[in-house]
Amino acid sequence: MVRKAQAAHGMADGNQAFYDAGIEVPVDAVADMFAMSRAQLAQTVGLSPEVLQKARLRSARKTQARLREMLEILTRVADWAGGRMQAMAWYRAQPIPAFGGRTAEALVKTGQAAAVRDYLDHLALGGYA
Repeated sequence: MVRKAQAAHGMADGNQAFYDAGIEVPVDAVADMFAMSRAQLAQTVGLSPEVLQKARLRSARKTQARLREMLEILTRVADWAGGRMQAMAWYRAQPIPAFGGRTAEALVKTGQAAAVRDYLDHLALGGYA
């Protein structure tokens, strides 16, 4: 069963894993959390703006996977970035030298979220950026 209310609650207090595969990512709550429209959120994860306008498409596996990928990355960097909004700023704008100056956003948009997660693991273990 999809636990939308639980997911929305978790985003408010930061204790819920946003990217839990058993929870449908509440698009409006995420968009509100980052002061974005649905269209802006869709573009941030590399989806067409229309995708987040229709309930059927919002719930689609690919849509939910992209949202979870973004949220997992943001959750992992929020502490050292200084908070959620700063994590989003990092995600969208900070070039990552290991990826030829591409941002986490650009990598997620092209289906390379796993590479970003591996990079963050590398940093967490004391590796160099």
